[in-house]
Amino acid sequence: MLKYAFEDFFHYLQIERGLSDNTISSYKRDLKKYVQYINKIVQKDDWDHVSRADIIGFLHTLKDSGKSAATMARTISSIRLFHQFLIREELVHQDASLHIETPKIERKLPHVLSMQEVDSLLNMKATTPLELRNKAMLELLYATGLRVSELISLTMNDLHLTMGFVRCFGKGSKERIVPLGDVAHNAVDQYINHARNNLLKKNKDETILFVNQHGKPLTRQGFWKILKAIAKEADIQKEITPHTLRHSFATHLLENGADLRAVQEMLGHTDISTTQIYTHVTKTRLKDMYKTYHPRA
Repeated sequence: MLKYAFEDFFHYLQIERGLSDNTISSYKRDLKKYVQYINKIVQKDDWDHVSRADIIGFLHTLKDSGKSAATMARTISSIRLFHQFLIREELVHQDASLHIETPKIERKLPHVLSMQEVDSLLNMKATTPLELRNKAMLELLYATGLRVSELISLTMNDLHLTMGFVRCFGKGSKERIVPLGDVAHNAVDQYINHARNNLLKKNKDETILFVNQHGKPLTRQGFWKILKAIAKEADIQKEITPHTLRHSFATHLLENGADLRAVQEMLGHTDISTTQIYTHVTKTRLKDMYKTYHPRA
């Protein structure tokens, strides 16, 4: 009974909710431990017998093992969604996850690059096919704020260079259209016309936009290695991740007066409160600038 409902839940997330493989994998990691606890420690084999006390007991084991507040909050969210699914499928008569408090977590401000650091990162040498590809990828990321998973999933048909936009599919396969600036437009155009065919080799039927040196679709890990190498070459001292350019894109837009709703739409955020974190970043940067440059700060 436990295993059946568990597998059925992930089928529901994939087919009906349309969640990405990465998101489903996160739910699996959280809930696998929970199911093992209910099965082996509490020794219950029917979800209708699981109580609120059982869930709290499981959460205490996580806390005792040193899990962070963020991990605890994410796990509680996963358990709630799972129990809501059990109610929906009429596998249980009551929701054991109701009224379980989520721990308050300190929301960390995302790391962003200054405009000068972005210039250093993007003003790279671009003469070989791989260099042209790398420049096109980074220019496109900073110009659009795409997630890296969205970037490496782009196909040739998603590009509309003459119209000046790119189409991508975000979380839950939600489609959105994002404008493309002239600099990114030119970099991508150079890559397509002077590099991509050289990289494709015999794999001429490949539809994915950005490919590796073997003509196969680029992976997240491959992009991460490329970014680290370029950041090191540009002598950027800050910690930089594939998400850094997305954070920088949003922060720089808001710093220059962009509308919050427009930034939300370009980022593909469902909830505007997720986008509002970048307003806190801009305020923090303004304070730092004031302290640095005002004679009476």
